[in-house]
This record gives sequence, C-alpha cells and structure tokens, in this order.
Amino acid sequence: MHPAPVSIVLVSNGPGELSTWVRPLALRLQRLMPLRPAVAGAACSLQLVLVPCPNGTGREHHAAGSWGLFERIVPARQFWGLLLRPRRFGPWSRQGVVVFLGGDQFWTVLLSARLGYRHLTYAEWVARWPRWNDRIAAMGPLAAGRLATRWVERCTVVGDLMADLSESARSDAPLPEGEWVALLPGSKRAKLRVGVPFLLETADRLAALRPGCRFLLPLAPTTSVEDLLAQAGAANPIARAYRSGVPRLLGPDLLETPAGTRLQLVLENPAHSALSQCALALTTVGANTAELAALGVPMLVLVPTQHLHVMQAWDGLAGLVGRLPLLRWLFGVLLTAWRLRHRGFLASPNIAAGRMLVPERVGAITPDSIAAEAADWLAAPERLEGMRADLRSLRGQPGAVANLAALVQELLPPDARGTGPGA
Repeated sequence: MHPAPVSIVLVSNGPGELSTWVRPLALRLQRLMPLRPAVAGAACSLQLVLVPCPNGTGREHHAAGSWGLFERIVPARQFWGLLLRPRRFGPWSRQGVVVFLGGDQFWTVLLSARLGYRHLTYAEWVARWPRWNDRIAAMGPLAAGRLATRWVERCTVVGDLMADLSESARSDAPLPEGEWVALLPGSKRAKLRVGVPFLLETADRLAALRPGCRFLLPLAPTTSVEDLLAQAGAANPIARAYRSGVPRLLGPDLLETPAGTRLQLVLENPAHSALSQCALALTTVGANTAELAALGVPMLVLVPTQHLHVMQAWDGLAGLVGRLPLLRWLFGVLLTAWRLRHRGFLASPNIAAGRMLVPERVGAITPDSIAAEAADWLAAPERLEGMRADLRSLRGQPGAVANLAALVQELLPPDARGTGPGA
C-alpha cells in the first residue's frame, strides 16, 4: 500500500531569506528523503509559498524557480488568493507541514489553518504565535527564553541557520589576487536608488585612495544588470547628486565606471564563495548583514539619511501605509525619520550581540567620508581581523539546518519520513 501524499510547504518573503534559510533547508530535506519534484512519484512534495512583505521585491518566485527544488511556487502577489481558494492552485495533499522561514509569522498561522497542516516556526528572535504552532525551532536561548512556560515543551533550540554557510567557501572558487571590497547596494528598488549611485562614487574615491583595491558586486537574485545601470542613470533622480555616472558593460560580468573603476559582478546566487574572500564589505541594512556576519566578512553598514523620501523600506503595517500613493511621500519621510531617531541597532550582528560589532554609519554620510573610512580599515588588517573574530564568535556551531530538517520530519506522518541517499 502506497503512503498517502504529503506536502512540506516552506513559507518565506525576501531574497536574503530565500538564499540563506529556504534553499539550505530544501537541499537538506532532499538529502534526507525522496521529495517531488527531485524524485518523480515520491509520496512527499516540497512547495514554496511567498508572502506579502515590504522586504520582498515581487521577483522572488523567479529566483526560486531557477533552483528546481519545488513542485509548486506561489508568488507573494497570489497569497491572498491562495488563502481564499487553495484549489485554484492545484490539488493539495490532505496532510502536510507549513514551515515559517521569513516574513510575518501570522501569514503561516493563517496558511496552516487553511490547509489543515501542522505548523513549525523558525524563530530568530521571538515566536509570536506559539499557541498555533505544533513545534517552534528557536535560533537560540534568547528566542526560547521569551516563551511563556506553557509553550516551552513545544520549543527546540536548533541554532543559527546562518552558521551552516560553507566553511570551505573561500577555497571553492578563488578570486584573483588583490584587496577585494564587496559592494552590496540592496535588492529592493528603494535601496537600489540610493545604494547604486552612492556606492559607485564610493568605489571611485576608494580606488583613488588605494589603487590596488578591487571591487566585487554580487547581484541579488531579484536584481538584473539592467536594474543596476538604470539606477546609475537619468531614470534615477538621486543619481544626479553623485559623480560616478553610468558604468559601461565590458562583459556579462564586468562593469567599468567613467572614472575607470572596474566592478566584478557575481551573477550566481548565493555568492558565498566570492563574498567570503573579501577584506571588507560596504552594505545597506538587511538580511545581507546577517549573511556577511555568518561568512565572517568585516563590514561598514551604510544608511544615507539625506534621501529620506525614498527610504520607505520598513517592515509591518506602518511600512505598508507609507507606500500608499497619496500618503507615501509625507508618511514615508516621517516614518523613516522616527525610526532612525529611535532605531537602536540596525545591522543583524549588532542586534544579535547587543553591542556595536560592526560600524553603522547613519546620517548625511558622503561617498568621500565612507571611502576614507574604508581606506583606514583596509590599512589596518589587525583591526579587520578583530572584527572578523567578533563576527565568528556570534556564529555558533553548524548543524542548525540538519536540526530544523529533523523537526520537519517529526511532524510528518510516520510512513512519509522516507530516507534519502544523503541522510
């Protein structure tokens, strides 16, 4: 007798969570058990549902689709339709597990209830809806300790999923020799509008200060080369405030600014191998700060507040209201100003440590000042090594992905917990 069909539904939001949480777990589950679509005819399938989120770009389903890991992918824009009429998206197994891996935790509460599936939340900092979770996978003692006593038995500390980023990444594909600096302008349009012209001019100025410097620009899975070039040109009014100009494309993965600074693009995702070899990263806030921290890459985190009117990429209801057509400009400016004034830490490693491990430069910063600071850091390798050691101390032991995958399996019916070849 064949086992009844079962579905594992991973739920997430933005490109950072997809590449550092969703993809590693999906690959691990495929090693542990036969899953469709990798194994045709398997009883259990792997699905991905993307949820509405200010941190999403709307293109995440294209990036995830290129991996070939999921039998079905529901884009974020179709999430409400999925809740109202799941059958419009094809048949669903009678049994399954919904796993929260990014976004608003309430969306997975609704989805698991609608599908009648069991529910597992990966809680990085807090599990907001423990009553409606069958199991809670806490990143660490902090998240576990925030649970009321009656929910503690549902919780297991699995560790930091970021800790499983490959230790061998540095040697997988060595970069050419040089002092490499990574530029991470973001993936959302609001961040790219500021980050691209700001970092292009910063690269020009840093290259003048340190002629041996080489620059790496990893493309987010939801961003194209055309997007980058557009944000450097006349289509972006913010670009007029900077001197870099529009780079020219020398090849499929190489840009050159009008000043002659060359930028090596990384088109594959995730870009862990290349990033791990960089001496320093200049980055916006977001999931990329956690990714860099897990790789042990020193960073300067940049938030140029002189462009408040386009910095509306905040989370939650306020972020959504700030993007309404009639209120967007005024409310977005007020919201961003308030958030920056009452911000606490912005970078993930600083939030995790509860102290300033990596510099956060928030204010009317300039490419000139950031290039000078970056040059100072690069000229002091012992300071960079100290920051790298601090970041590695946060990482914890690898094994979180395997621990989380084991919890997913525990929530499946016993006859669906097959063993794959790599288990």
